[in-house]
Amino acid sequence: MIKGFKDFVLRGNVVELAVAVVVGAAFGSIVTAFTSGIIQPLINAVTPPSSPGFGIQLVGGKGSTYIDFAAVIGAALNFLIVAAVVYFVIVFPLTALKERRKRGVDAGPTEPTDVELLTEIRDLLREQSQRRG
Repeated sequence: MIKGFKDFVLRGNVVELAVAVVVGAAFGSIVTAFTSGIIQPLINAVTPPSSPGFGIQLVGGKGSTYIDFAAVIGAALNFLIVAAVVYFVIVFPLTALKERRKRGVDAGPTEPTDVELLTEIRDLLREQSQRRG
């Protein structure tokens, strides 16, 4: 049982997956900082100076009732940026590599059909009988 677990862990896929999770988390925090530090202030810039941001205050003077649309838009952009990077850096190249490998694989010689084999045998027998006779 321990040997099976060791083989599973050392197979390579688990290690690669762990590295991908760590790098993905680090990249996600970079994108989050980008959207909250740059994109969100740009979105909030279109609102009047008296407004706390791009959103709606449901109850005046009560900050916990503020609906922050800029944060929602920032999170959506965060998701789109991460998804686009994952697609264009990982999914698209791997798909292209798989297609290239499929094209490079030669199907090899095909097996002759029964009719082709019988025709070949007939021709060989005819040739042998002509040499003898």
